[in-house]
Amino acid sequence: MDRTWMNLSRGSNEYRNGVQTFLDIAFLNSSQENMILCPCKKCGNIYWHYREVVYEHLIVDGFIRGYKKWIFHGECTPSGASSTINSGYPYSGYRQYVREDDMEGMLRDAFNMRSEGFQSCPPNYVASDDYNIGGNTFMETGRSVPDEQPNEEAAKFYKLLGEMNEELYEGSKFSTMSFCVRLFHIKCLERWSGNSLTMLLELLREIFPFAKIPQSCKDMKKVIKDLGLGYNKIHSCPNDCMLYWGDRRNQQSCHVCGKSHWMNADAEDVNEDEYEPQSRRKPSKILRYFPLIQRLQRLFMSSKTAEFMTWHHDQRKDDGLLRHPADSLAWKSFNNKFPSFASDPRSVRLGLASDGFNPFKIMSTSYSTWPVVLVP
Repeated sequence: MDRTWMNLSRGSNEYRNGVQTFLDIAFLNSSQENMILCPCKKCGNIYWHYREVVYEHLIVDGFIRGYKKWIFHGECTPSGASSTINSGYPYSGYRQYVREDDMEGMLRDAFNMRSEGFQSCPPNYVASDDYNIGGNTFMETGRSVPDEQPNEEAAKFYKLLGEMNEELYEGSKFSTMSFCVRLFHIKCLERWSGNSLTMLLELLREIFPFAKIPQSCKDMKKVIKDLGLGYNKIHSCPNDCMLYWGDRRNQQSCHVCGKSHWMNADAEDVNEDEYEPQSRRKPSKILRYFPLIQRLQRLFMSSKTAEFMTWHHDQRKDDGLLRHPADSLAWKSFNNKFPSFASDPRSVRLGLASDGFNPFKIMSTSYSTWPVVLVP
């Protein structure tokens, strides 16, 4: 059928009629319990909804970009044609993940090593037990000690490259690293608990004892944690008077209200490492800080997102219509106030938002979390 209506205004009759036609086809071919996967921009063909909900989402939010072949809604693709799915459609990659798994590209993006001529292994180095750098071992061929050792970031990079090239099992198309990254990605998308992932890993280890499958969710995190973008735990006064940070990290009580640093102040402090046995002393309150600078750097370092960081300057259609925050009066007023900042298209504007919520939903627990979110 003609799908030019998908590019029309969502308020037009043609678009609304097209949505109704799409829903007729989808519910005829792919419905389950009177629901289909919602292809709107927010649901992304992940969540199931009834017809009236899907209709509302498609009118309010529109279709996910590039979803012109309705493969999740009963439309068959010819054999071998899956590679023609629009690359703008983010979840189509799961159907061809093994063929297009660019783990080395992802690692080079993560460590900004595309432009520095790094090879997949350090030149003239072979693995050895004689020399250890950050958990990785290298020895220059013919010598007991290398002339020049990789720095800490390079050592992490080469360690991850080694894991990337380690087969999950003999003859597997997956490496241990790609298996962990993909499974952890699904965990995040579908909001699995850590315990549920551990139970799945235990089952997979029983079924495939020959595969190098991590034993638990915590072990899987150890495999991928060097990819970065973790968070820092900073202890806090239960009354929010202060942070136990910097010079006050080891302070035992709040210097403002006198409240103890610890919930159980008499217990012995054993270890505070996230991946080691937990300390017997529990802090009264914890702030989880996601460092901002490295996340902004990663957006520019990744070949998948770098172009979007300057899209407002390089590709935005400036025709006087309000399509993007860059078209707003607030943005333009900011540009006039700070011209040197505005002159560089790589400058990043951040919006700040905060709200409290109970992570345990309808349970009677009174615990609450207050995220402070910065949005590019």
